[in-house]
Amino acid sequence: MSEIYHWSTRQITEAIRQHKISAREVTEAALCRLNKVNPLINAVVTEMPQQALDAADAIDQQISRGQDPGVLAGVPVTIKVNIDQVGFASTNGLRIQKNLIAETDSPIVSSLRNAGAIIIGRTNTPAFSLRWFTRNSIHGHTRNPFNRQLTPGGSSGGAAAAVASGIGTIAHGTDIAGSIRYPAYACGVHGLRPTPGRIAAVNLSAADRHIGAQLTAVSGPIARSIDDLQLGYSAMSVANPLDPWWVPAEHSSPVYQKKAALCTAPEGWQVDPAIIDALNDTASRLRQAGWSVEEVPCPPLREPMALQLLLWMSEYARTNGAAFAEEDDPDANTIYTFLKSIAPEVSLNSLMDALQRRMTLAREWQQFLVEYPIMLSPVSAELPFDDLRDVKSEEDFRAILEAQMMQIALPFLSMPCMTVTTGSNNKRPLGIQLIAARFREDILFEAGKAIEACSKPVCVVDPDI
Repeated sequence: MSEIYHWSTRQITEAIRQHKISAREVTEAALCRLNKVNPLINAVVTEMPQQALDAADAIDQQISRGQDPGVLAGVPVTIKVNIDQVGFASTNGLRIQKNLIAETDSPIVSSLRNAGAIIIGRTNTPAFSLRWFTRNSIHGHTRNPFNRQLTPGGSSGGAAAAVASGIGTIAHGTDIAGSIRYPAYACGVHGLRPTPGRIAAVNLSAADRHIGAQLTAVSGPIARSIDDLQLGYSAMSVANPLDPWWVPAEHSSPVYQKKAALCTAPEGWQVDPAIIDALNDTASRLRQAGWSVEEVPCPPLREPMALQLLLWMSEYARTNGAAFAEEDDPDANTIYTFLKSIAPEVSLNSLMDALQRRMTLAREWQQFLVEYPIMLSPVSAELPFDDLRDVKSEEDFRAILEAQMMQIALPFLSMPCMTVTTGSNNKRPLGIQLIAARFREDILFEAGKAIEACSKPVCVVDPDI
């Protein structure tokens, strides 16, 4: 039974429903795996073994009474430490929030509980969830189980590292500029950034977020298979009145043409040849699955990237970065200093102009995605970065920012995106990104499954020590 941590969501739920195994046994196996590998990677920073076992026992009791325990019955999951979960601190990687104890579950936590998922721990994030690397002064440094010389990504670095190493089957992550998609890429798993409004999420432990985060921040799943990703998304995307921006949109829309745009190096982007090879190989797999794929220029990315940076800095400018000074996390201080030297000048007019321009750019992208229901692109211009490279120098930070253009630009435009891992190159994971029109996650899943069907399955990795 120690190998249960390799199982998929369907394998777990079917075995539990058929009384072949109990939810407690699944949870015990997940906790055993956590105890074995987490000391090597520090993905989970808050453990809750007794709560997890109690929840598993409740699932087993429901099944014994003939009740439906939910679509994720007995499936071990993790929650990112920047989300409210009753009785735990929503630290967001910050010492100044170590006593910010949630009194109400965020809708994302409620949705997973109601679906029968078993929460086994809370995963690490960088201070302020600000970076594509995961280290902070309260919880420490998360390592990439695939290759510890590489970043596990960020800000959902703990989530992706946990799933990749078999600590849970599905991980919750958040994404405002690649914080789901990039960790999935860096750790060799899959990740979905859904359309804003799809998945209800709010933290009542703190004040509501400003307009930039309201428009661009989302929660979503990270998993080792596209099917697990879809099941996690389905469980997460239910209505909750705590989130006024949740949208009751259909999950399956009218028939679409299986036509994909291939964009290997948009707007003069210098993309690693191994990534371009992976994109071309993925395009071939889609063609084999009945899609037409055409290499075309894509709509603007550099402008929405700059405007997204302006949104971030507009929020920090209101308090002149006071929270950074109070937390005094060395990494966060360095990144904030670099951002201030790079980001566009902030003013009321520049913010208003950015929000106006957002509609024009989103319209252009929406028209493009009507003609091409799926776009294939790089996740990043580079293979996964060496760990902590962003704080080595401003030159390194600028190079990373350039490599992450699509991670930053796309949330500004509200499209759903998916990272699909496709293999590795010299001990660095490889992957591609799929992009669809708003509320067309169904197309992402179909294309993702077509790619996955022609690929090697993603297996649990033992941490590289």
